[in-house]
Amino acid sequence: MFFSSLRTTSFRNLADTEVFTGAKDIFLVGENGQGKTNFLEALYFCAYASSFRTVRDGELARAWIYDNTLLDGANLDASLHSGEKDFSAQVKIEQSANDEILVKFEKGKKSVFINGKRAADRKEMLSIAPSIVFCHEDMDFVSGSPERRRWFFDQTLSLYDPVYLEDLRRFRRVLKSRNAVLKDFARNGGGQTEQLLDALDPQFAEYGKKLIEKRETAAKQFSGVFGPLYEEVSGIAGVNVQYVKSWKKEDALSLLREKRAADTASGLSLLGPHRDRYEFLHNGIEFTGTASTGQRRLLALLLRAAQAKRFSEATGLNPILLLDDVLLEMDGEKRRRFLSVLPAYDQAFYTFLPEEPYRRYKKDDTLIYNVKDGKLEKSK
Repeated sequence: MFFSSLRTTSFRNLADTEVFTGAKDIFLVGENGQGKTNFLEALYFCAYASSFRTVRDGELARAWIYDNTLLDGANLDASLHSGEKDFSAQVKIEQSANDEILVKFEKGKKSVFINGKRAADRKEMLSIAPSIVFCHEDMDFVSGSPERRRWFFDQTLSLYDPVYLEDLRRFRRVLKSRNAVLKDFARNGGGQTEQLLDALDPQFAEYGKKLIEKRETAAKQFSGVFGPLYEEVSGIAGVNVQYVKSWKKEDALSLLREKRAADTASGLSLLGPHRDRYEFLHNGIEFTGTASTGQRRLLALLLRAAQAKRFSEATGLNPILLLDDVLLEMDGEKRRRFLSVLPAYDQAFYTFLPEEPYRRYKKDDTLIYNVKDGKLEKSK
């Protein structure tokens, strides 16, 4: 699968035009703030109907209300090709009739149309244009909160296991309901708290157990890919990923009953998959606390490389790679090693600053676009 073209209208600072991208490797070259990352974001939005930079979709639209007149929001229209089949993905970002900005595809609800047909669930997009983005925000998966690491590994599993994604959604719905009951008890006391928890806890335990079982297996598989990649690029052996679950016993339902008093006192579900952790270890010792900034940055990059490789192993498909300034902070040797371990891909978009030696990495059929003021001009 690859993007053959992308038409943008009022998206960020990008010019309202169509850009042809029918090549395996596309280089976007320009100074900071000119629109390189915005172009990658537009591709990603067509792939998943969400941004990798913001949760506020309205921020993507170059739209406003002037003299009580609603001006059109952003439009994206991507053409994709796979084998003998062509696909299209259209998304539209509008602004509401008041000062609130929202995404509105149909009656205020985010919808996606693939070849003119409305997708019943956004997970249908996972097999159309599976895209892996490498960006500076990935450092959160290494140096950020446990929640950000869980998000990354949940995303990794969801890319190739739609059943896991559905179980994760169910668990989150039950968790939300359970926390609402606990919060209400902590504030007001009494009520039907015990009866409500008795009804919710079997579902909480059931879906939680399914998540934990898959996470344990997936973490081992991921570590088996990630460790060798990190050693090959950094020269440091013995780095791996460890999954640490918060439920220490098999009978989760009995554990929930044992800890119910603590949950009701705090107004929160204190144990469960939403509290699980992932750790990076070096020869059995926590690594990120002692790793240098460069080592942590490399960890983040290779997490994405391992994510792409696991996706291909599990599905037999190759992803589209979106690489935003990934080579900027590496020396020449690490750049060479990193590029040598990139997993197989159907298409890759790279961003570069003009002073980088990007021509050293180009191939005979590489497309190079110079990016300035949101306009992409094909390099001669």
